[in-house]
Amino acid sequence: MDIFDKIKKNRGALGQYQEEAHGYFTFPKLEGELAPRMKFRGKEVLNWSLNNYIGLGNHPEVREVDAKAAKDWGLAYPMGARIMSGQTSKHEELEAKLAEFVGKEAAYLLNYGYQGMVSIIDALVGRNDVIVYDYESHACILDGLRLHMGKRYVYLHNDMKNFEKQLERATKLSQKTGGGILVITEGVFGMAGDLGKLDEIVELKKKFKFRILVDDAHGFGTMGATGAGTAEHFNVQDKIDVYFATFAKAMAGIGAFVASNENVVNYLTYNMRSQIYAKSLPMPMVIGALHRLEMLKNKKELREKMWKIVNALQSGLKNAGFDIGVTESPVTPVFFSGGVSEAATITMDLRENYNIFCSIVIYPVVPKNTIMLRLIPTSMHTLEDVNYTIKAFSEIQNKLKSGAYKNQGVPSFS
Repeated sequence: MDIFDKIKKNRGALGQYQEEAHGYFTFPKLEGELAPRMKFRGKEVLNWSLNNYIGLGNHPEVREVDAKAAKDWGLAYPMGARIMSGQTSKHEELEAKLAEFVGKEAAYLLNYGYQGMVSIIDALVGRNDVIVYDYESHACILDGLRLHMGKRYVYLHNDMKNFEKQLERATKLSQKTGGGILVITEGVFGMAGDLGKLDEIVELKKKFKFRILVDDAHGFGTMGATGAGTAEHFNVQDKIDVYFATFAKAMAGIGAFVASNENVVNYLTYNMRSQIYAKSLPMPMVIGALHRLEMLKNKKELREKMWKIVNALQSGLKNAGFDIGVTESPVTPVFFSGGVSEAATITMDLRENYNIFCSIVIYPVVPKNTIMLRLIPTSMHTLEDVNYTIKAFSEIQNKLKSGAYKNQGVPSFS
């Protein structure tokens, strides 16, 4: 079969809805300044879909620093990969400050979080090593696993009994191969908002020999007493062997970093293919990240405001009878029962009649006949936003229970 013919017949799990979804449910255009209220298809909507947790995305200080750095340096410098010609003292300064903030000996900048995580896994393990990972790990972790030529075992999500069982299997195999064991989990799981059980996982180091890699994309800047992440929240930062986070969430920027002891970071620096063969982060992004990090550390009121909104939204939803799962982070899922057509109709009702924009998640990301509306509260939202949204969701819930959304098919939005 010709490859292009195959593509016509099978567009994939998400691509199958392309005609009905593109431009509205998928690839929507949010326009205007980054804020709780933006324009969608020409009208203002209350926006709960940006991972701009502490409001740095459009902060005046950040805008000023970004603009000055772009004027001073342009977007090309430094040219080339860091290993060849793209190294600067600012890159090194940012790495040192990130390492200090998360309590590690060293850190290394990554151009993007997704490709960075793939490359970290590829570099850390060989064919004789064994990986044990959480079932609900992010796609970047799963793609990193695909590069691993050795054995891997998956444990049921946050199930410590099953995790220990997989560790036992991994230990027996690694004793035969002579390899090591790498455990991979997330700090905050980005869909459901629950936390990886980092405290319980590292406690098992007393019984098993393994290293742990934590993807803390949603925890960095939001969790812990200082915002240093989920491991800080659990007070086990010193037990995390390799710590990874992105700038795309709380830092509202581009890039990521990996932190560990100096020996491991030096090894990764010379062995992560996605970084060795990629252009260095442009100077404005590095200078912008330096300022964002200082704000994250010093403007605690931004994180406190975020948590005020988070707590009001989550407690309000629960008091109104909504199922928000087991979230322990700002990520706020709201679960409903229904199929694809009901999910589409609910989303359109929210956007067209209530002027509320939030992400919709359906199968295969969540189980069949489950609809998840995912809200991201930020420091820029208000209590009025929270109250309005809970009221709107209550009306939506009543319509769903009454059957108002049934048998309507996937609606047209043109």
